[in-house]
Amino acid sequence: MSLETKKVNFKVFRFNAERDFLPYYEQYTLDVTHEEVVLDVLNRIKWEFSGSLSYRRSCRHGICGSCSIKVNNKAVLACKERLFDLVELFGDELVIKPLSEARVVKDLIIDKKDFWAKYDAVKPYLIDDIDEAPEVENLVSPHEVEQILDSEICIQCGNCFYSCPAIENNEEFFGPAAFAKAYRFAADVRDNAKIERLEIVNAPEQGVWDCMKCFECAQACPKDVNPIEKITKLHNMYFQEGIAKSNVATRHAYAFKRSVEKNGLLDEADMVLYAERLDVIKQMPNALSMLKVGKLPMPWNQPKSEKLDEIKKLIKSSSTVKF
Repeated sequence: MSLETKKVNFKVFRFNAERDFLPYYEQYTLDVTHEEVVLDVLNRIKWEFSGSLSYRRSCRHGICGSCSIKVNNKAVLACKERLFDLVELFGDELVIKPLSEARVVKDLIIDKKDFWAKYDAVKPYLIDDIDEAPEVENLVSPHEVEQILDSEICIQCGNCFYSCPAIENNEEFFGPAAFAKAYRFAADVRDNAKIERLEIVNAPEQGVWDCMKCFECAQACPKDVNPIEKITKLHNMYFQEGIAKSNVATRHAYAFKRSVEKNGLLDEADMVLYAERLDVIKQMPNALSMLKVGKLPMPWNQPKSEKLDEIKKLIKSSSTVKF
């Protein structure tokens, strides 16, 4: 039985930090089959056309995270991503690049020291005073395991980290992988360093409150860890543990609940006023623009939900966090 094939043009990023001044692309046109993944094409290019092409690979089973790259700016595991799926998404020209052009060592290989430094900073391991010769097991219930929310299956590939816009704008930001790992151990009932770890990822300009909520990390993760979910859970933990500090982000979280409880709808002007306080003056140009086009209702004209009583009951019954 013959295999279905498609002709695809590949543009492959090339750069050697020890020799080249600027990166460049080499083009290859190959017939690919429905069985092939991106790693198969990289191997074919290296073995048949350019033996100097450099990239990382190891397990070929989607569990080591070594072969992470970008195809048409989409972060993927080269050993997992089917070429036919990418052609269906992007067409018959695929641009293969490293996860981060700013960190390239050679071709598709990048220096991930910033990723690992931030990962290590959140103490990604269980901290507990254990008995070296225990007489019984330290049992964890199925419900307690479920609270970890599959964050333990992160493979540290870096896809979420190098797809995060906050990282591009702020090199000090811890990034989604570190936050997911911090949550993994903060949510583990066996761990004794929950508060310490929460304090680490609460650092100004580095911590979870500087997340832009763009969901790029969730889209980039090849294991469906969903880091943005863990970041939200960390937000809740600060209130649950009573260690949330008053800042724009925490006040915004409270103002969101306060607005829905008051009106059943979001009063964005009130939220900004409450969160920004005296700094709200810098939002005045935006407020005037909204006012001109009728998008900023006055307090006395603020709409309310027709089912406000029901909404208040839902908030009261579902709220588990004290702000």
